[in-house]
Amino acid sequence: MRVLFVCVENSCRSQMAEAFANMLGVDGVEAWSAGSDPSGQVNDLAVEAMRELGYDLRAHASKSVDEVPDVEFDYLVTMGCDDDCPLVKARMQIDWDIPDPDGMNLRDIRAMRDMIRARVQRLLAAPRAIAD
Repeated sequence: MRVLFVCVENSCRSQMAEAFANMLGVDGVEAWSAGSDPSGQVNDLAVEAMRELGYDLRAHASKSVDEVPDVEFDYLVTMGCDDDCPLVKARMQIDWDIPDPDGMNLRDIRAMRDMIRARVQRLLAAPRAIAD
């Protein structure tokens, strides 16, 4: 399964989703993240919130959709980029209404992190449940 997570800046939401897909995914899951208007850096609070779960986001970089592989994704998951969401080849597009992290404190970022983790878990389980 190939999945691309896209938000505006690729600094927090989509970075966390990519990390969870890699942490929770089984063999055959390939995850990427990108931004419609990348900030060029990963949010420090996102780094801290993911560090608490044993994942180091410092190795990630904020990038544009133009920098992801030119393949057909199984899922394109957008988060808050609205009309700026890029056109990407994908079999299915899903929009997750995840709040913009701008101005959030660490407590709020943790709550958003947990919301994203639950949604990624459901996404990764869905194709397998249908196949069973």
